Amino acid sequence: MTRNIFYDFHIHSCLSPCGDDDMTPNNIVGMAALKGLQAIALTDHNTSRNCPAAMEVAAQYGLTLIPGMELTTSEEVHAVCLFAKLKDALAFDSYVYDRILNVNNKVDIFGHQSLMDADDNITGEEPKLLISATSISFDILTDLTASFHGIMIPAHIDKNANSLLANLGFVPPDSKFRTAELHDLSKFHEILKLNPYLKDCHIICDSDAHYLPDIHEPLYTIPVEENSPEAILDYLFPGYKA
Repeated sequence: MTRNIFYDFHIHSCLSPCGDDDMTPNNIVGMAALKGLQAIALTDHNTSRNCPAAMEVAAQYGLTLIPGMELTTSEEVHAVCLFAKLKDALAFDSYVYDRILNVNNKVDIFGHQSLMDADDNITGEEPKLLISATSISFDILTDLTASFHGIMIPAHIDKNANSLLANLGFVPPDSKFRTAELHDLSKFHEILKLNPYLKDCHIICDSDAHYLPDIHEPLYTIPVEENSPEAILDYLFPGYKA
């Protein structure tokens, strides 16, 4: 039986340099549960390495947590990449890490990039600046994530920076993505008029939260057969196979 679940599939932890230090695995999961969300995704910039801790915490709350990342393409387009299995997310993480621009993080400018365990202990600090662009182009990203058993969703396409429409100016006609993300759903009909590709896509609304209060309230739902990463990804990319 299909049921609607409350979601937020774009949340940053303290591993993202722009993520608040309070965005720890326990705080993120606890806030999501407190707000009544049933499924969330952890999507740090160009990394999935705080997902193991967050998934461990989420299991204690009975909350579905999808491992992912917000990848920055070579065109500086942001894309949410989601995986049903942690091992696939971490394999993708290793692939992406070698393709991030080799610039060191400056903590006084960009903030800390803290790796954490399930008890919110800091286990390390990532030295490479994670918000840098990668050498991965947007046009290969759907197939690339699929090769790691994941899916790609263009992030916050209604924003004026680091989005598919802002940076490329249009949806490439050979695109293969099946879901697009908006930050503000009220802009969708205006965007759809100029981008008819989107009429056949699912549209989701995520918070892109970098601070705990910004995690979405239970406002938006998707219909799924069960509240599992596999079922969620199959909705977001019909025909998806883990």
